Amino acid sequence: MEKRAAPHPRRPRFLSRTRTATPDGGPGRRSRRAGPLLLSALLVAASLGAAGAAAAVTQGAGAPTAVTAQAGHAGHAGHVQGQARAGGDDPDGDGYIPAVPPVTGVEPSDAEPPHRYFHEFQANCSVTHTAPDDPIVFPGQPGKSHDHTFMGNDTTDAHSTTASLQAGNTACKAPGDRSAYWMPTLLQAGEPKLPVGPQTIYYKAGVTDYTSVRPFPTGLRYVVGSPMQSQEEFRDHPGYVEGWECGESYFNDNIPDHCPSYSQLDIRFQAPSCWDGKHLDTPDHQAHMAYPVVKAGTNNNVCPTSHPVALPMIEFKMAFPVNGDLTDVELASGEGYSFHYDFFNAWDEPTLKALVDHCVVGGLQCDARGYDETKPDQGAVLDENYELPA
Repeated sequence: MEKRAAPHPRRPRFLSRTRTATPDGGPGRRSRRAGPLLLSALLVAASLGAAGAAAAVTQGAGAPTAVTAQAGHAGHAGHVQGQARAGGDDPDGDGYIPAVPPVTGVEPSDAEPPHRYFHEFQANCSVTHTAPDDPIVFPGQPGKSHDHTFMGNDTTDAHSTTASLQAGNTACKAPGDRSAYWMPTLLQAGEPKLPVGPQTIYYKAGVTDYTSVRPFPTGLRYVVGSPMQSQEEFRDHPGYVEGWECGESYFNDNIPDHCPSYSQLDIRFQAPSCWDGKHLDTPDHQAHMAYPVVKAGTNNNVCPTSHPVALPMIEFKMAFPVNGDLTDVELASGEGYSFHYDFFNAWDEPTLKALVDHCVVGGLQCDARGYDETKPDQGAVLDENYELPA
């Protein structure tokens, strides 16, 4: 379990943040990724057409402020809207998947519970496969996407639904986590370089009132970031933590040209954690989620009124086995700043609730068993097999 200090929850983009980027990852890095990025753009154009692209821009422009920070620019909205199709969890094909029942009557909490530096647990999940599929952006359309690296559920493909994931197996330590996690495949000289072993996916409180966080609803899905974002948009994204890093090089907005031989290439990126309570998905795969905002006159993070339901904040911490000369390293989606990821919740409900209640609401720093080794008297949520005790 990681012992470094956890970053504070992300602030809205309109707040200034100072970062010191190393020369390797700065604006001067020459582009070697035009091919994959151009392919992504062509897929967007083919999927949407002129009318679809215009509709995507309109929707992004009209989103609430907290969402616009993530999804308001044309390239981003165009990609994530994709092409909705009837079937699976969206039988009418309109892109909206309602929560049944919806969560209503919730007001964003601005309470200040006793301070706890940590309120988190880990989902440790390994890579299962790669494929040019994306069941959120391009449902039912195998081969439509750039190549993705899938973790967790081993059945994830273009046709995945909530039911199919719940019936699948998992490469996460906890058998109850059948969720699907995926991101663009990292390539070196055109060959996949996949993370080795269980990767760290944090489930944290993104709001100051960590006691208000509740489990994800089954079937919730969303996209974080975009392959179409610019370097500036990546750097200013509310989910940005440390950018690309290796050795003593941090806050790189693009993949560095070189990493020390003793190191590996890492990236950390946080997801929105405030939900509208109404939709498990929306046409742009982001409008139903929002990042917390800062309560006026305080330094406290609260959910916006448009998205009042506090859910766990997922943070990807991915480690790629590459070092030395990285001038031939790229993402299948393009430049390093095109990094993004997808989450499709298929947790066993009692298992997820137990972990959230014990670790997040309880203000602990838990491993994948729900055990905080600094507070052994609090016990663990899961047994030695990472399952709820009978």
